[in-house]
Amino acid sequence: MEKQLRGQRPVAPEGGRHPRRWLILIVLCLSTLVLVVDNMVLTVSVPPIAADLGADAQDIQWIIDSYILVFAGLLLTAGSLSDRFGRRRVMIVGLALFGAASLLATVAQNPEQLIAGRVLMGIGGALIMPSTLSILITVFDDEERRKAIGAWSAVAAVGLVGGPVLGGVLIAHFWWGSVFLMNVPIAGLAIVAALVLMPESKGPARKADPLGMILSVVGMTALVWTIIESAEAGLGHLSTQLSLGVALVALAAFGVWELRTASPMVPLSLFRNRVFTGASFSLVLLTFANGGLMLVLTQYLQFVLGYSPAKTGIAFAPMAVATLVFNGIGATLGNKVGNRPMTAVGLAVIAAGFGALASLPSDAGFGMLAAAMVLIGIGGGLAMPAATGALMSAVPAEHAGVGSALNDTVQQAGAALGVAVLGTVLSRTYTDAMPDSAPAEAGHSVSDALALAASTGDGALATAAREAFTEAMSASFWAGAAGVLAAAALAVLLIRDRRSPADDRHETGDEVAHTGELTKAA
Repeated sequence: MEKQLRGQRPVAPEGGRHPRRWLILIVLCLSTLVLVVDNMVLTVSVPPIAADLGADAQDIQWIIDSYILVFAGLLLTAGSLSDRFGRRRVMIVGLALFGAASLLATVAQNPEQLIAGRVLMGIGGALIMPSTLSILITVFDDEERRKAIGAWSAVAAVGLVGGPVLGGVLIAHFWWGSVFLMNVPIAGLAIVAALVLMPESKGPARKADPLGMILSVVGMTALVWTIIESAEAGLGHLSTQLSLGVALVALAAFGVWELRTASPMVPLSLFRNRVFTGASFSLVLLTFANGGLMLVLTQYLQFVLGYSPAKTGIAFAPMAVATLVFNGIGATLGNKVGNRPMTAVGLAVIAAGFGALASLPSDAGFGMLAAAMVLIGIGGGLAMPAATGALMSAVPAEHAGVGSALNDTVQQAGAALGVAVLGTVLSRTYTDAMPDSAPAEAGHSVSDALALAASTGDGALATAAREAFTEAMSASFWAGAAGVLAAAALAVLLIRDRRSPADDRHETGDEVAHTGELTKAA
């Protein structure tokens, strides 16, 4: 066992902690930050991009979705490659590709070139993201890992909020290409720091699983495409049904193959571990709610309350600050309290925050909004590191990369599903809430209704649209709160903090019992 562990985690001096672990954490956080910020700044860059490149609505959709499709489709494969060829090596390749693709996007002369750059950025992002968390859990021991995961999660939250604000500043003072150009020096700095500071780690040698890789890429890409399309065309559309069929067939074949092959890319036996399963589904439901949060609340702030894009980004600051503060508090308490109560309590607080958002009127003041956002930030700071820590504690060291990729995949799937489902709830409730006397075009979206009201001077229509959207927002957030409460229930029922070897053998068999020993020993 000792020999095995040395082969899997050769990152820290024997009997001690890695002396540069906190500097390594900075590199990992920087690598994560560049991905999160890039996606968020794009949201405020769409108008100037469309104007400068002559991009139509379909081009803009592909500029946004091409990255998501490639990123989500390649995550599991990238995690497996990092375990096989080295986590630092794969992360550096990803950073180099991401930086080069960002440079290509910066100088794009037409929508096709920008879409190509976004595709390459998605490939680079998929290589970076699983490696960051897998390196983190190999560098930090059990005692410090929770603090490290808390910092890693907090950086993602800061990027989520700061991205639109930074994008607004860059667009105001420079040109739209600056939102991509800023990635280049950050990626370069992260590469140099990784080469200087970061040790290499990888799993033990095993056979490649090319069929598993192909099936996972096809299945996940088709699934995310189905979710995206269903929000626009609905599940009744032929193209959506075809992509759903491809996703189901490919993912089912992937599951069967991974259970039968001697060297699976993804050890599906992990899902027999109740901690791993409970944490996974809790994260899916949490990101389901959070995915809808950004979509719905951004529109409420701009169309109902009249906030500018920059002010909208700043409105999320209370949530970011609360997340940062309670990430630290959660990391301190977590070692004493455990993952299960921290996850459950944090999720319950998030649900309360969603309930507060669902109760906002169409003329809400900033204080009411900030109070609800603080609740969500507090809950996220407590729940996310604990749930992520619980999930990764059930993953053996040899599969750290693919385990991290599974964590990223379930969150991506949950967020995409949240946008699709809660977006549908929002759209349908809004249409139903509009008065029958309103023009037909005003019932499609609040933006269309306000544009029509502005052109005709119909103040009553604008008021009706804002009230209808507020009602639709309430329905969406109550649905999100229900999802988060279900996640809390799963955390209570399935996550355990202390497991005996007898329990592991009883629930998951010898393989997962061995996994638990590896994780504990590491």
